[in-house]
Amino acid sequence: MSSPFIVIPAHNESATIGTVLRDLTNNGYKNILVVDDASTDCTATIAMECGVKVMSLPYNLGAWKATQAGLRYANEIGAKQVVTFDADGQHLAASIQELCHCGGKADIVIGSCLSRGSIARHLAWKVFRKLSRVGVYDLTSGLRLYNQRAVEVLSKQEASLLEYQDVGVLLLLRTFSLNKAEVTVPMEERRSGASRIFHSWAAVTYYMAYTTMLCISKFAKTRVLEIKNNN
Repeated sequence: MSSPFIVIPAHNESATIGTVLRDLTNNGYKNILVVDDASTDCTATIAMECGVKVMSLPYNLGAWKATQAGLRYANEIGAKQVVTFDADGQHLAASIQELCHCGGKADIVIGSCLSRGSIARHLAWKVFRKLSRVGVYDLTSGLRLYNQRAVEVLSKQEASLLEYQDVGVLLLLRTFSLNKAEVTVPMEERRSGASRIFHSWAAVTYYMAYTTMLCISKFAKTRVLEIKNNN
């Protein structure tokens, strides 16, 4: 099996991006794209010095839209498998092989680490597992493998309306009847910066309100379609 194309969204990750890229290249992964999300530090320069492709965005789009920019590029070049990988040092290159082992059986494979995170993170996971009914335990993991079909879906305009790479992406993929798998992987503590979602209770509150409305709207749309189909 060929090596997957790796997309790394990065915003002001100069403290960790070099270490992350060396971990990947030392494990044999060369086909890497760093999506520099309008960083104001040396993230892009360090990435280029590591010899990987760099896509520099003109202004800050946020983690999901930066990721989607990378997925759209992967779709254009016809990548068969794409792994999304964090730039903050949490993900390990050695875990990619575990995702690839399941890649032939599922459209999306999620690297799950349930031992990580704060009380707020685990509360959010519990609430949205129940609301979304997507059947994924680590809902906010950014370590994911998408096959070509999933990449095509996530390159669509519908995916541009999302704000986070978690529940919304999984709900969208389910709409297109794509299947998923989840594998347990180790993760390191974040080496720098703070979680966009879980750095404060205010951010958690916004995330939970946004994602709750997303789940409710998706459930309502599904119910309308079911009623129409039964009439």
